[in-house]
Amino acid sequence: MQHSELMAAPEALHPSLWRASQLGQGATRCLDTGFAALSAQLPGGGWPSGSLIDLLVQQPGSGELRLLAPALAQLPGLPIVLLQPPHPPQALALAAQGLAPSQLLWLKSAGSKDALWAAENILRSGSCGALLFWQSHVRADSLRRLHLAAQGGNTLFCMLRPLHGAQDASPAPLRLSVRPAAGGIEIGFIKRRGPQRDAPLFLPLQPPSLLRRHATLDRPVPAPASARSILPELVG
Repeated sequence: MQHSELMAAPEALHPSLWRASQLGQGATRCLDTGFAALSAQLPGGGWPSGSLIDLLVQQPGSGELRLLAPALAQLPGLPIVLLQPPHPPQALALAAQGLAPSQLLWLKSAGSKDALWAAENILRSGSCGALLFWQSHVRADSLRRLHLAAQGGNTLFCMLRPLHGAQDASPAPLRLSVRPAAGGIEIGFIKRRGPQRDAPLFLPLQPPSLLRRHATLDRPVPAPASARSILPELVG
């Protein structure tokens, strides 16, 4: 190998290479997170599409939807699938974050096996702009299958799991913890293509004041569809 090649930036040799002191760039498309401080800490400067993103939340409703909303709002006209959310999605709260209820598809399945089947088929179809999949327990081989399916397209794919899942192995190149904090959330960097960061990042979030002001008027997103009944229509 020539001396000039040794001195070249790793990403010039291959997009999946990076120095330990720098954030990896990679070749995947990224969506701006809408939070400059967070985007500056992520490889590629945003949420990677066509890849498994592992979001490990301290508890449901920690602010994960408000965290993802700016990126989801960049997908106008594309279906956004909410698979197995722990609570009925509220149309007014989502609209206040720039997400049209008509764009959202709420899917529920009879069990974990059906949910994994639905997630894999949605990812392989490439028909949706984003898939948010809530699941408490997922085997490592199932995560690998989902990550492989995601790599075949450009869907923004986030697994939302309990915080204790951080102890388990995952093929996800990006793994973040999400904890509620006064006035916002704290993001922990469990895994990323770049240097280790031990200190959490605080992100201020606007309080869901619109939801509180109109709580009696809010309605859930239309009733959930069965994954097996809607999937043939969704993936064509």
